[in-house]
Amino acid sequence: MEAVSPANASDAQLLDSARRCLSIEARAVESLLPRLDASFAEACRLCLSCAGRVVVTGIGKSGHIARKIAATLASTGTPAFFLHPAEASHGDLGMVTRLDVILAISNSGETAEILPLLSPIKRMGLPVIAMTGKPRSTLAMEATVTLDISVPEEACPLNLAPTASTTATLALGDALAIALLEARGFTEHDFARSHPGGALGKRLLLHVADLMRKGDALPRVSPQATLRDGLLEMSRKGLGMTVIVDSEDHIQGVFTDGDLRRALDGQIDVHKTLMSSVMTANPRTIAARELAAEAVHLMETYRITALPVADEQGRLVGALNVHDLLRAGVV
Repeated sequence: MEAVSPANASDAQLLDSARRCLSIEARAVESLLPRLDASFAEACRLCLSCAGRVVVTGIGKSGHIARKIAATLASTGTPAFFLHPAEASHGDLGMVTRLDVILAISNSGETAEILPLLSPIKRMGLPVIAMTGKPRSTLAMEATVTLDISVPEEACPLNLAPTASTTATLALGDALAIALLEARGFTEHDFARSHPGGALGKRLLLHVADLMRKGDALPRVSPQATLRDGLLEMSRKGLGMTVIVDSEDHIQGVFTDGDLRRALDGQIDVHKTLMSSVMTANPRTIAARELAAEAVHLMETYRITALPVADEQGRLVGALNVHDLLRAGVV
């Protein structure tokens, strides 16, 4: 490959390099498919039967990949953590229990920081899953099961910097995590429990009951109230709607900004017109037990900005609007 001065690199040369890199890495990942065999299934079973944690270890670029694989496993139902192999030799091996499984990552299979750990790990009777690009390496020979992560070439034009090999390792780690996730029947609600602070967690953990306005904050008037009273109630409560209820709080209808525009187009008298004649009857409602994400879905589907919350008997128990969902981070 002809050397190019950084200042003189053309757009075409830069794009060619990027395309070559992505092509090589795509082929590296694809080359893993025919290697998914009984060894991979055995690695999955070791993890599924593990009563402790999957302890993922590696150093250098493999260490970075190991950290990500450990994080993915932990967030998808397989308890896991990253163990730095150099620190493990100086006391951190004490974090490992006899209930754990070791997942050791080394492209060469001869990593100086990992091999010394094999003896104490074996004395503890722990199974070792090796991810290595050298199936005849020391690590591969000592492991309980070996997963081949070898690649034809690195994306680096010098064939030195770990690029395609780390991509393949990361992809195989994801494949392991997803196979375990599906085997465990891990659901989106399980996922949310391990991500309570993220947007996904909020979407999957927050219920309508957590966000809805209640009590005196609810805008409500009777069907016999005048439009003037309905407008005042809507203005006071600031929800963008008024709910029309009977004497036992059963929802009869709603009155929104859209209803107001339609009413004004009819040149009605706000002092004489009754809410029953201008409300939207049989409105969309939602139950307090529903996820807040369902409220978002209803609002988007029916192009509305607020929802009454009804109990099983159709009584008004709450209300919320799109701003409540935005403040909670659900939208």
